[in-house]
Amino acid sequence: MGLTRTEIFSAEQNQLATLLKALAHPARIAILQRILASNTCICGDLVEELGLAQATISQHLKELKTAGIIQGTIEGVSVCYCINPVTWKLIETQMGAFLGAYIQEADCC
Repeated sequence: MGLTRTEIFSAEQNQLATLLKALAHPARIAILQRILASNTCICGDLVEELGLAQATISQHLKELKTAGIIQGTIEGVSVCYCINPVTWKLIETQMGAFLGAYIQEADCC
């Protein structure tokens, strides 16, 4: 795979691509849906609910945290995760603008 020439794209384009890459796995979507549904921090019950190995869940949580989509706090021996509201709003705003830029033409393909 070749190198990506990110310097030729805007900061916003690079940022949105990074966030979407972090979202681009069904396990990560399931994790986020679980966190959103609980509307609270999730500590250790994802393994039972999603049916994935603890190591797999941990790797996906790490990817989401590295992208800034979730944030974690240490409570005893476990790490609890919740949505990072600043990044979530950024995703909502940038995706809304991106998807809203499409104007359907009457005679297109």
